[in-house]
Amino acid sequence: MRYTLLLAASAGLALAAPHAKTKRDSSFVWFGTSESGAEFGSEDIPGVLGTDYIWPDTTTIQTLIDAGMNIFRIPFLMERLVPDTLTSSPDATYLADLKSTVEYITDAGAHAIIDPHNYGRYYGDIITSTTDFAAFWTTVASEFTTNENVIFDTNNEFNTEDQTLVLDLNQAAINAIRATGATSQYIFVEGNSWSGAWTWTEYNTNMVNLTDPNDKLVYEMHQYLDSDGSGTSDVCVSTTIGEERVETATEWLQANGKLGFLGEFAGGANSVCDSAITGMLDYLENNSDVWLGASWWSAGPWWGDYIFSMEPPSGTGYVYYIDILSAYFPGGSGGSTTTSTAPSSGSTTTATTKTTTAATKTTSTASTSTATAAHYGQCGGIGWTGPTICAAGYTCEVENAYYSQCL
Repeated sequence: MRYTLLLAASAGLALAAPHAKTKRDSSFVWFGTSESGAEFGSEDIPGVLGTDYIWPDTTTIQTLIDAGMNIFRIPFLMERLVPDTLTSSPDATYLADLKSTVEYITDAGAHAIIDPHNYGRYYGDIITSTTDFAAFWTTVASEFTTNENVIFDTNNEFNTEDQTLVLDLNQAAINAIRATGATSQYIFVEGNSWSGAWTWTEYNTNMVNLTDPNDKLVYEMHQYLDSDGSGTSDVCVSTTIGEERVETATEWLQANGKLGFLGEFAGGANSVCDSAITGMLDYLENNSDVWLGASWWSAGPWWGDYIFSMEPPSGTGYVYYIDILSAYFPGGSGGSTTTSTAPSSGSTTTATTKTTTAATKTTSTASTSTATAAHYGQCGGIGWTGPTICAAGYTCEVENAYYSQCL
């Protein structure tokens, strides 16, 4: 998604949700959302935790896991993780917070996508050194070599770079990740032109040449349904625009024996976007030989009344779409956490053999009113059913009628 972000506005009144789709078995391996916050305040580097950026709220992540989501994309800034150069040592505190968020998700049986949300840039400059980019990925991947529920997302939305450079940076990331011993995890590769599905075959056909010795590559594409595909408007072009915008990418995946994941999508809380989104997801499911799933943009504790907010309990997207989207959660009925075994990317034949296996659901004690909210966690607001008492040393402070936070 193309955006410049500081802090989201305070929440407004939630919209009434339409009727949910009929529950049925979903053929997706993964379905979830991004969890924004750690990439916020990109004009203030490194920034101050709680002022310029925030980490996702594990209590609301648990709410989404309980609803049936099983994959969460964690955007963060490379400059905050390695503040000096791409080859420098990581900031210990920022890395620890990233690992804590990832481990909460994976300990619950879901998958966590590690997403350097940098658009192929570092401090605003296009990354041109594949050696430096590989060094960054060596630093990151080395922290997660034994966590099989981690997925590495090479970089968010390359754009306006030389196309050969985009290919080479992706390959450098793949090579570096595998060299750390992280050989069982999936790697999501992103393309140029904001990794858009609708422009994939115009810009990214050379991505077919990427290689992975462990054959676990997935092509991550993004797709919004407003007039310019930027995801900055809640107005969708038509009720059929979703399916139309992913058709050529689907054909490319099938023709080349590749696998895809729709890493970002969203639409406004209205009937036109509802039809466009369900039409697109139905189409992806009908082509689940190559599409493994999708993740909404975006949840996160600071979105306020953002038009697509998937943050429980009152985010605009959450209120309007959670029941609609639940029909596409693996298993189709929501209410349980699943882990999934996706196929290798070697051919569309193996793609049809993917299986989904149930895992034991981890229930968070933070979902009960007697639990304690952590620092920066939500502790109150209209419709809030989670903890209202903060950890020792912190006070529950009202941010607006819908959100109070431990500060």
